[in-house]
Amino acid sequence: MTSESRIGPPSFGSERDTLRAFLDYHRATLAMKCEGLTDEELRQQSMPPSTLSLLGLVRHMAEVERAWFRRVFEDNAAPMVWSDKIDFQAAYDASASTRDEAFTAWNAEVENSRRVEREAASLDQAGHQPRWGEEVSLRMVMVHVLLEYGRHNGHADLLREGVDGTVGA
Repeated sequence: MTSESRIGPPSFGSERDTLRAFLDYHRATLAMKCEGLTDEELRQQSMPPSTLSLLGLVRHMAEVERAWFRRVFEDNAAPMVWSDKIDFQAAYDASASTRDEAFTAWNAEVENSRRVEREAASLDQAGHQPRWGEEVSLRMVMVHVLLEYGRHNGHADLLREGVDGTVGA
C-alpha cells in the first residue's frame, strides 16, 4: 500500500462503499506517513515515557485488523501476530522489527479484512467478538476499525513530524 493508492472517499455512495472507501483512505494514510523512511527512522520513538513509533503503529494496526476481522468473522481463537495472549501493547515494541516484517504482516491482515468484508452478504452480518463475548455486526467492526485508524493516524502525524525534525518549526 502506498500513497498512490490513497484515494479520497466518495462524496456520495452507499453506506458500504463509503465505509470501505474511508477505511482504505485511512489505511493508505498510515502507509503514506511511513514512506521514504528507513527502518531506524520508523522505529524512532516519541518522547518518553511513550514508546510509540511509526513501525509500532503499523504492527498495532495489523493486530487490530486481525482482532476485528479474522478473529470475529473467521476464527475466534486465531493467535495475535506478535503476542501469545491478547496483548495489543506487544505490537508497539518495534525495537527489533523491520519495515518488511511489519508491512508484510499488516498488508496480509488488510487483504484478509477486505476479503472478509467483500464476502459478507451485508453489513448486518454478525460475528462473535471473543473479548466481549457477544455478537457484533460487520458495520460495527468497520466503524470501530475506522476509528482506530483515525486515532492512530493522528499519532502518526506527530511521529512523522518528529522524524522529519519539523516539530516546533
